[in-house]
Amino acid sequence: MANSNYLATEKISRLLFKFSVPTFLTLLVNQLYNLIDQIFIGQGIGIVGIAAANVAFPFFTICSALALWIGDGCSANISLFSGKGEHENADKVFTAAVSLLLGTGFAFVFISQLFLQPLVLLFGASPTALEAAMAYSRIILLGLPFMMCSIAFTAIIRADGNPQYMMRCMILGAVINLFLDPLFIFVFKLGVEGAAAATVIGQVASGTLSLMYIPKFKTVQWKKEYALPRFNVSKQILAFGFPSLMTQLCATLTQIVMNNLMRSCGALTDYGSDIAISSYGIMMKLYQIAHSMFVGVSSGTQPINGFNYGAKLYKRVYTTYKTAACVSIVISAVWFLLFRFCGNPIAACFISGDPLFHEFAVHCFKVYMLAFFLYGMPMVTASFFQAVGMPRKALLITVSRQLFFLIPFALMLSHFYGMDGALAAAPVADILTFIVSLAIIFTEFSHWKKANLI
Repeated sequence: MANSNYLATEKISRLLFKFSVPTFLTLLVNQLYNLIDQIFIGQGIGIVGIAAANVAFPFFTICSALALWIGDGCSANISLFSGKGEHENADKVFTAAVSLLLGTGFAFVFISQLFLQPLVLLFGASPTALEAAMAYSRIILLGLPFMMCSIAFTAIIRADGNPQYMMRCMILGAVINLFLDPLFIFVFKLGVEGAAAATVIGQVASGTLSLMYIPKFKTVQWKKEYALPRFNVSKQILAFGFPSLMTQLCATLTQIVMNNLMRSCGALTDYGSDIAISSYGIMMKLYQIAHSMFVGVSSGTQPINGFNYGAKLYKRVYTTYKTAACVSIVISAVWFLLFRFCGNPIAACFISGDPLFHEFAVHCFKVYMLAFFLYGMPMVTASFFQAVGMPRKALLITVSRQLFFLIPFALMLSHFYGMDGALAAAPVADILTFIVSLAIIFTEFSHWKKANLI
């Protein structure tokens, strides 16, 4: 009852801050793994090292997709069954999810190691970066099951009411990575293998700590009689997590397509493939941090919108959406200005003393992020529709940027305009996604106004 009154009466901006910040901080720490690697690899190994790490990045995004598929699906089911008082069903879902998570993680590593070279080539490795990409990927794969545990348990433990625990898990992994990266790269001279090993050790520590929470759950229990996942339970978990899977898979497909375009188009310029791939990779690491902020804001609106919509407090739902949309636009504008005017200092953090690299990196930031000030609002809109029980509209907005706009335009424009055409596909996609989300949300609120709901 206290929680109900709180969500129904507390100031919207205060609620949004309360729910958004923990999610953002958890995601931010997780993104630091890749960002730290890129900085130390760039300074200690160079452009080929950064290109190799960027080629391996789809391994991370695919594992994130699988982890969110299982973790978000499990979390949603636990909340549903707990609300109904069906605690035994919640235990079944939780136990099955842990088995699915571990089984999927180790199966992915086995298959990836078996077909490593074809996968690395598929992900965009150039001939000069192939060996480094193989070496980095072979080691990095060993830590991915543990990374999947960290990502999936973020949602599950949050549903258990203890988001701070996962934040500590993520921070532990990031601190270990931050300490070991310079030690392995600069002191022991282990190259990309050292960077990969530092990341794996951090991931193992974070993932192990998250698994240690299993006996501490308050709302569910792990029971060995449910350890072998049954079809109906697995189906329910995977159905609830499907939107999260699609979102991440679209991001992965975009990464693979753009890596290959950077390789092929870059080879036709004075910059070459490795500079193009490494610059794009650096930009994507920073992009992921910005993306984490928008995920924090959009996720923060869900409990507020969900409760107030269910309580028929439509004006509070409308106010929450407007507040979140304004916040997202401000964040988008700040990042747009950062990429627009701070390209040189950003590039210098990764590679020093290479004018050609700096020139392309600055150009890449400016073109690709040309319409980034529009990026945040569609995410908030998709989250709104998810919270009020309209998942189809949410999924349409979520996948439209990458699947319907960015990838097709990148392939088409690169055919006519080369590298600049591939990069220009991003602002085109941002503008079109903004228009689509604006049209959908405007139509929805028009219906609300006609019904005198707001």
